[in-house]
Amino acid sequence: MSSKAIKIFKGDAVIWAVVALLSIFSILAVYSSTGTLAFKYQSGNTLYYILRHGALLLVGIVIIYITHRIPFSLYSKISKLLLFITIPLLALTLIKGTNLNEASRWLTIPGLGLSFQTSDLAKFSLILFIARFLAENQGNIKDFKTGFRSIMIWILLVCGLIFPANFSTAAMLFITSMILLFLGRVKFVYLLYVIGIGVVAVGLFVLIAINLPESKQGRVGTWVSRIENYFNGKSEENFQVQQAKIAIASGGIIGKGPGNSVQRNFLPHPYSDFIYAIIIEEYGVTGAIIIIILYLVLLYRAGIIVRKSNSAFAAFLSMGLVISLIFQAFINMAVAVNIFPVTGQTLPLVSMGGTSIIFTGAAFGIVISVSQSVTKKSENEQPKTES
Repeated sequence: MSSKAIKIFKGDAVIWAVVALLSIFSILAVYSSTGTLAFKYQSGNTLYYILRHGALLLVGIVIIYITHRIPFSLYSKISKLLLFITIPLLALTLIKGTNLNEASRWLTIPGLGLSFQTSDLAKFSLILFIARFLAENQGNIKDFKTGFRSIMIWILLVCGLIFPANFSTAAMLFITSMILLFLGRVKFVYLLYVIGIGVVAVGLFVLIAINLPESKQGRVGTWVSRIENYFNGKSEENFQVQQAKIAIASGGIIGKGPGNSVQRNFLPHPYSDFIYAIIIEEYGVTGAIIIIILYLVLLYRAGIIVRKSNSAFAAFLSMGLVISLIFQAFINMAVAVNIFPVTGQTLPLVSMGGTSIIFTGAAFGIVISVSQSVTKKSENEQPKTES
């Protein structure tokens, strides 16, 4: 970077490069995969969705810029407030949220007609809160009552509110929280107890729900159906997977080239849930590996930031946010290649979306903000040379 660019874009240059490359892949893949959508809903105006996505992506990058200029210590101060705002919003979403496929995941802002997915805010808020809690309670973190139980109440409450409408997001957030608690030196046996109780509780819930009349099963019926269809190869979800397999198989080593995807015309949601399959079809195994490397580089740089950081909150915050992003990315890619059943998770900073891009941008920005303190620390520790 030039000295002028360094003054404007502070922090880890490698993470900025990851943001730039993922954004380029996003623009190319979304433009290619929304052609059918444009002909169906916008009278063939193929620029509509790419301009809309480009605007949202620009908003995401602006959010990265703003959040990376804010000292990371401020996020500790607002973490509790964000969590207290999030919990009522999650409850409101369950009661009055916009319903799609028997799931209330979106909350519409009255008068504006805008909607956002409250679970994205919940993931962001809970990770901030856990990072603050771990940093402030390292002295008694191994104590069950004042350490472990205190934080688990909040984790279970947030994940429990997400669970009825969005099982995959609740499960991912719960696992991310457990990993963060493990890194925060919480006793491993406590985590095993909670995981075991959670598995039994979810199993009983599903068992009871599937024995109810089909009209009252709600999302549980969808979860069970997806798992069954994953193994027996039927239904629309498996149609998606079959089309994704065709896209991946036809991509070869270098792909068909930008804009030359054929399966985008058959694959449902090629611009969000299955965008990775379109990337492989157009850019081949080479493009697939590049995407994987970019996310792994992000994880590697986060590890360096954590190792060099002199703030416990900064370390837990960076690792929590990055683990959440990487976990979501690899779940999305695993679904595309049929390792996991269909979950509906997007590819961070690549898939077309609204609130996902906004909170992904905030996560990137905070990690870069933390990296600035590490950079300053390294500069201060360098010995001065004699003139």
